[in-house]
Order: sequence, then structure tokens, then C-alpha cells
Amino acid sequence: MSSEPPPASAAAVEELAAGLAPATTEPTPSKNKKQLNKDARRAERAARRQQQPQMQPPAAPGAEDPFAANYGDVPVEETQSKAVTGRSWAEVSDLGAEAAAAGRAVLVRGFAQEIRSLGKMMAFVVLRQGMSSVQCVLAAGADGAGVSKQMVAFAKSLTKESTVEVEGVVAFPKEPLVSTTQQVEIHVRKIHCINRVTTTLPFNLEDAARSDAESENSGGKQSPHVGLDTRLNNRALDLRTRTNQAIQRIRHEVKMKFKEFLSSKGFYEIDTPKLIGGSSEGGADVFDLVYHGQPACLAQSPQLHKQMAIIGGCRRVFVVGPVFRAETSRTHRHLCEFTGLDVEMEIMEHYFEVCDLIDGLFVSIFKHLTEKCKYELGIINSQYPFEPLKYLDQTLRLTYEEGIQMLKEAGTEMDPMGDLNTEAERKLGRLVKEKYGTDFFILHRYPSAVRPFYTMPCYDNPAYSNSFDVFLRGEEIISGAQRIHIPGMLAKRAQECGVDASTTMSAYMESLSFGAPLHGGFGAGLERVVMLFCGLGNVRMVSMFPRDSRRISP
Repeated sequence: MSSEPPPASAAAVEELAAGLAPATTEPTPSKNKKQLNKDARRAERAARRQQQPQMQPPAAPGAEDPFAANYGDVPVEETQSKAVTGRSWAEVSDLGAEAAAAGRAVLVRGFAQEIRSLGKMMAFVVLRQGMSSVQCVLAAGADGAGVSKQMVAFAKSLTKESTVEVEGVVAFPKEPLVSTTQQVEIHVRKIHCINRVTTTLPFNLEDAARSDAESENSGGKQSPHVGLDTRLNNRALDLRTRTNQAIQRIRHEVKMKFKEFLSSKGFYEIDTPKLIGGSSEGGADVFDLVYHGQPACLAQSPQLHKQMAIIGGCRRVFVVGPVFRAETSRTHRHLCEFTGLDVEMEIMEHYFEVCDLIDGLFVSIFKHLTEKCKYELGIINSQYPFEPLKYLDQTLRLTYEEGIQMLKEAGTEMDPMGDLNTEAERKLGRLVKEKYGTDFFILHRYPSAVRPFYTMPCYDNPAYSNSFDVFLRGEEIISGAQRIHIPGMLAKRAQECGVDASTTMSAYMESLSFGAPLHGGFGAGLERVVMLFCGLGNVRMVSMFPRDSRRISP
């Protein structure tokens, strides 16, 4: 007799495969032999599957990587001010060849400007922070680096312009770097993505940062060009270019130097209302609104209130703030909202005291930019080439009549009592530069007919006024004058200019009767000053979020 058990029936095998006790070992009468054999084979296959180890799902990338903690996307909860770690962050701009010793451990964060692959074992990530950029190198298998192939693959998976955090060691490359501002590189030990770009970018930043000369390739074809409207529609991305970063820093420097110089001369900053009961400048370019049921408008300038501050004994004041003009034309130099640089001061004898102030103020600004902002100006100049500004230590002053005469001698006939148009301003700027060697000059004693009603007439000829404009590269950037301080004279002048001063300016008119001192001042547009100093073609390039007759967003 055999010691082996008799073979199980097909039904028994099926029951066994299903984990059930066999009900019987006899074949089921209702099935023929062929069917029973088929069922038996099926049951045997099922039994073998039961005995084989279960297949596991594929491991997540990095799950079996001993260096998995050194890379990856940071969970959002870790970015919700979860903890203060005390980690020390480095600035990319400080990672210069002089400041950063080889072997220094650093932790930096910025935008992934460029991701390059060098096989499966190496990747490069260019990290940009403000105007500075640094190359970050990932090399799998490097001794002590803690970099795996999975980590390299993760770096390659990053999307351009994502916010990325890198921890590593500073090193000096064997060859000079041309794609970054910093001449050191970071050998990466850890890399994490704080926030990925999850959409198709409206344009590539390298296209937006390219100069016209760089756009021309050897075949004579143009590289992709990003139009100004496209850039402004996506301003948050456009501002990431080094040139725009530099422009905004120049804008900041002009504003800060303006405040610093005036403060050193006994001026102090005041704030004036931007909601007023009526037009401060006259004309039609006013944004009207309803103020608690009353007609009102946005201030075209701080003019009337800075004058009232002088009448109030403040003596020397300045205002830096938004100015609103309902400009309907869409020119390269006009905005509906811009930053005004306004000054008002007591004068002792002559409106030239205001001109003297402008002379010292703007020459100091120009010198500061030329000497202290070479890096920013170099960045701007590389994309938008411009000639260095020419100016005199003692600013040139010409009378309006002398300017008209220069134009006449050059073949341009102008109404001697009319205002200069844009073409005449530019031509006069060229003539002055050729004759006097300066891009910056003051034109004074304008006809009264082309000046605001509160402008003081000349003592010897009321057809002219104690007023001036200041020009930079052939365009007006400043307008100013001595103000009328006598109530009766102002009322008469307002009537002649068609200004209803009794309703919209009653408080201003009344303040003059309180014994107003002699005073004068000026106003400049910050964006226009920067535009012209840097030789830019459009004031919208200087305004961070420009507003004009067609643009109210973003």
C-alpha cells in the first residue's frame, strides 16, 4: 500500500484554494471528465498563486534612498510658520569670490532660473535671488556629498521659476561662469522645492531679459520678443528680470536721496489729502467722484495743501506720494497715477532760491546714482543701452525767450507766448546739449498765459511769470514757480483763467488772508525722472504697476 494520500478531487482542490474544508472527495456527477480536468487545472493554478509571495506596489521615488530626506517637495504645513528653526540664511549677492571662502556651508533660497542635466549622475540648478544668481551643482556618488541618483532626478524634475531651497558648500569652479552673476558655485547637499510653478509661464524670462542686440542671432533671425503689454499684464513675473529689479532700485535711490537731501536743508515731509473738494490745477484731467453725497475728486497734486502748510508756518516742506491725472492720451511719458516729488518753501527775495535748491538737489541725486549705483545702471544699460547723463555742477539757466530764440535760429518757428510742444522740447534739448554740453537745464520766465492761475507774474511785465520748467534729455521733468500770496491778486488771476475759486478752493483762498509769507515750490514726477536718467523708452517701465487710460490691472 502506498503511504501517500489519494489525489483530491477538482472540487476539493478549489475548496482548498478558497480556504474551505473539502466537503467530499467524490467527483460531482453533474460534470463530465473533461470539465473536471479543466476545473482541476484551474484550481492548481490558484493554489500555486496562493503559495507565491504577494507582489508589492512599486516603491515611491526615493523611498529606498538612504538620502531621501535631503530632497523633495516641502509639505505645505511646513511652510505655515510651524516652527522657528534658527537656521542661518545666506544672501546670494554675498557669495562673491572675495566674501565666500571655499568650504563654507550655506543655506540659500531663490527662483530656479535654469535646470540643466549632465547624464543621470549630475545636474545644475541656477538659483536667482533679486539681481544675483549662483550655480548649484548636484553630483551623485561624490564622496561625502550625500547625493543620490534619485536626488539628481528630483532636481531635473523642478519647473523653472519655482521657489527652491538649497543647502550646500561653496566652491570655486574650474572655469569662469558666464550664466551667473556669482563666480562661485554651491555643491549641493540638500535641495527642496518650496513651491512649484504649476502653470505654463506666459513668457520665458530669458526672452524678457534679452537686449535688442542679443535678439539678433547669426542667421539674422529675431529671438522671441516679449511685448510691453504682455509684460505688464503679467507684471509679477516680469519684475523678476534683473533689469526690472535694477530699475526699481534706482527708483528707490532717487526717492531716498530726494528725502535725504531736503531733510539736510531743513525740510520735513508732510502728507496731504488725496481726496479733495475740487480741482487743484484746473483743466479737464480730473478724476471726479462722489464723497458721501458731495462732489469731489482725486488730487491732481498736493499744490494747495503744501501752500497752506507754508502759510501755517511750516516754512520748508516736501511731499512724496501718489498724484492722479485723468490723462486720455497714451504717450510714453504720461500716466494716470504717478509718484509726485513736491516741494514748497518760504522765499526771502527771489524765486531763484527755489531754482538754487533744485540745482543742488538734482545734481546730488545724479552724482549719487553715477557713483553709488554703477552695478544697477550697468544691468539696465546691458539691456537698454543709454549714454551717461551729462550735467553741469552749476545748472544752466536760460530764459524762455532765449530758448525760443535758439529754436528760431535752428529753423523752428514757435509762438513766443505759447507753450513748447514735445517736439520743440526735444529739439531745444539737443540744441542746449550741443552748445552747453548738458542734458539738464532750467528754462525760466515762462509766459503767464501757459502757467497755472496761482503763479506770480513778473514785476516788470505781467505777460511773463516767475516760473520755470526743468528739462532732462530734452523732456520736462519739473514745473515750478513763485506763488501769488496776495488774496486780491490771486482772485483776479483765477477769474482771468476761468477758475471758480469761490467754491472749490474757498479754504485755500481764505488762508491767504492770514498774512501768507512769500513762497514758491515745484513738483516732479519720480517715474519720469528715472525714465530719462536711465534712457528708457517708456515711463511704464519704471512704474511697478502702471495706471493709464487703458490699464487698471494688475
